[in-house]
Amino acid sequence: MNYRHIYHAGNFADVLKHAVLARLVTYLQQKEKAFRVLDTHAGIGLYDLSGEEAQKTGEWRDGIGRLLEGDLPAPVAAILEPYLATVRELNPGPELTRYPGSPKLVRMLFRPQDRLSAMELHPDDYETLHRLFDGDFQSRITELDGWLALGAHLPPKEKRGLILVDPPFEIEGEYERLADGLAKGYRRFAGGTFCLWYPLKKNAPIKAFHEALKALEIPKMLCAELSVRSDRETTGLSGSGLIIVNPPFTLKAELEVLLPFLKTRLGQDRFASARCFWLRGEEATTRGLD
Repeated sequence: MNYRHIYHAGNFADVLKHAVLARLVTYLQQKEKAFRVLDTHAGIGLYDLSGEEAQKTGEWRDGIGRLLEGDLPAPVAAILEPYLATVRELNPGPELTRYPGSPKLVRMLFRPQDRLSAMELHPDDYETLHRLFDGDFQSRITELDGWLALGAHLPPKEKRGLILVDPPFEIEGEYERLADGLAKGYRRFAGGTFCLWYPLKKNAPIKAFHEALKALEIPKMLCAELSVRSDRETTGLSGSGLIIVNPPFTLKAELEVLLPFLKTRLGQDRFASARCFWLRGEEATTRGLD
């Protein structure tokens, strides 16, 4: 799965990931004390939806484009407000032409005391990301393999933090590597909130991945998954999931409101589905969401 994000920015997977990421940032801001966001696979930070790459796939039209079509129910609008506020700020006119990647999204939500550490290994993407944040004293951009950051950059000096691990899944074994990376990061920073992204596609080892995560015996792990179509006739991305370690106590209830709406608004066939459950923690049961 060759996942250069410039081709996929603003798609349905980004909608779920960035909506949850924005909620996690705003939750951390309920306390005055500063925190740090560590983005291990940051990308270029800001995406041109009118550019050749985004237009070639057009995936954003079935993601953020479809999300913005029509009114939102009040409870859903409240949950999505931090996320959509950043999108609207970047697109003050009638056309949707710019989309924030994870580092740009969190930076736009920051208070003066909050900090960002963003890692990007691809040389060209690193240069683009570095230019985007040039002169921003609240952000540190590093050309580094993001997997190494889970050891070298934890715990943050603020002692409060959110770690986003969003690998490109370009090579075999990334699900196992994601579980191993969480184990390493959690050993160094057990009080942090971790958010792990992973793809859902045909023959993906999701059950084994979940079992590997449960074997880590981390006390609280929440899982959210959204599939927009059947994976039977495609080898591409049919859905995506998030694992949230040490989630806010309100997040599961919010996801139980948000996910059914996203399934309806973003679903591409009758097999669209969503589920939210505890892998470990308060009620380790699995069920779908209507």
